[in-house]
Amino acid sequence: MKPKQTPIGRQLALTTKVVARAFEDALAESGGSMPTWFVLLALVQQEHRAQTELAAAVGIQGPTLTHHLNGMEAEGLLTRTRDPENRRVHQVTLTQAGRTKFEQMKTAAVKFDKELRAGFSAQEIETLRDMLWRMEINVGSDGIDPFPPCAE
Repeated sequence: MKPKQTPIGRQLALTTKVVARAFEDALAESGGSMPTWFVLLALVQQEHRAQTELAAAVGIQGPTLTHHLNGMEAEGLLTRTRDPENRRVHQVTLTQAGRTKFEQMKTAAVKFDKELRAGFSAQEIETLRDMLWRMEINVGSDGIDPFPPCAE
């Protein structure tokens, strides 16, 4: 039997793809990408992060993060050093070039967010946030936002 309406999970998945693609395009115009943005954002929020903590904050696996960090380090956006107390741990630190790139990308991210919110009241945005958070909880998320809001 065909459903009368698109199931909410399917609608959410399709919307997520469209929004993610548009956000990736907006970041690309500023010379970045979503993985770069998420890493820079996490490092701005907490400097000198252990690489394993950074992977958890960004929500990607260690080897994938290592791939992104290699490229970002080659661009001069960050440095990685071994923790003197535990040589197996790498600390990741933003460089001045990384801070500059973050500011460029932040401008694009804030502009994108404003466009995404167009036509919604502040109350509607808060209701949407609450509903999305409850959906995350419904499917087993711990409900912890790895990216608390950054100052605009």
